[in-house]
Amino acid sequence: MKAPHTATPLSPFAVSLGDPAGIGPEIVAKSWMMREARSLPAFFAVGDAAAIRAVWSGPVKTIGAPEQAAGVFKDALPCLQVAEAGEILPGQPSIEGARTALQALETAVGLARSGTAAGLVTAPVAKAQLYEVGFTHPGQTEFVAERCGIAAENAVMMLAGPSLRVVPITIHVALADVPKALTADLIRSRALTTAKGLQRNFGIAAPRLTVAGLNPHSGENGAIGREEIDTIIPAIEALRADGLDISGPFAADGLFHARAREGYDAALCMYHDQALIPIKTLYFDDGVNITLGLPIVRTSPDHGTAFGIAGKNAANPGAMIAAIRMAADAARHRLAHSG
Repeated sequence: MKAPHTATPLSPFAVSLGDPAGIGPEIVAKSWMMREARSLPAFFAVGDAAAIRAVWSGPVKTIGAPEQAAGVFKDALPCLQVAEAGEILPGQPSIEGARTALQALETAVGLARSGTAAGLVTAPVAKAQLYEVGFTHPGQTEFVAERCGIAAENAVMMLAGPSLRVVPITIHVALADVPKALTADLIRSRALTTAKGLQRNFGIAAPRLTVAGLNPHSGENGAIGREEIDTIIPAIEALRADGLDISGPFAADGLFHARAREGYDAALCMYHDQALIPIKTLYFDDGVNITLGLPIVRTSPDHGTAFGIAGKNAANPGAMIAAIRMAADAARHRLAHSG
């Protein structure tokens, strides 16, 4: 049986370039350079082609429509020009660059929603600059969810690597506020979306979920906190009643070693760092952020703009390559799932 990324041809994927002063343009260009070696599907950049040319001397072809991307992809990196970012200085974000990044994201989402693109891959953005041009969302995930007509709480962020997938139940919440934000309904909603996402995007017919406790030693039966007893265990019991294969809560410090990872398809973690520390420790250079619960495929590399190395030819494209590959795999799994 062929691997998903070598199966039925798909329309090219839209890759928004992110902040033009960040490493997005460089890692997109480097991904195109490795397209054959890494068996990447056809894709096209969305943004300002000048941002790519500022950091790369390879062939870039500006296209006027996504339909032209497939014919260009073999010989040059296609770029759908949406705006000009003005003077581009790698490592130095600007308001003009933020406007271009936002317009590129908006355009790329629309292309994925319309089916013109097989899916959406987003390069990193600088939220501080985006907020200055009217961006009101916590991040790209929430923006994409809104544009797709999905409530932010129903869009689930999964971080994935070759042998680990994690979902933070609470995300950008101060650690002191996590216990209050953590509810049985939130855990149940995230878990159901995760299970469905594993089926649709990864082809896992009967997903196995595990749950990390919030407190050290998973609370030790209430001796080190009652969140497991009062919130997490009731949620797990309700999910089992829904028919999910779900286990826990387990002490998080023993949940991510190699033998433990063999026992589940995804781990539900109670807060941001509990999920991101293990995935970034194991897969810092090829971790992928995939959004579950959307009508479109959306992935992104699990790292930021890295302004400090932008323009120095030092950015590792591994996570962008992995994001493009995962988007293609997810798109094909969705076709098989719907069929």
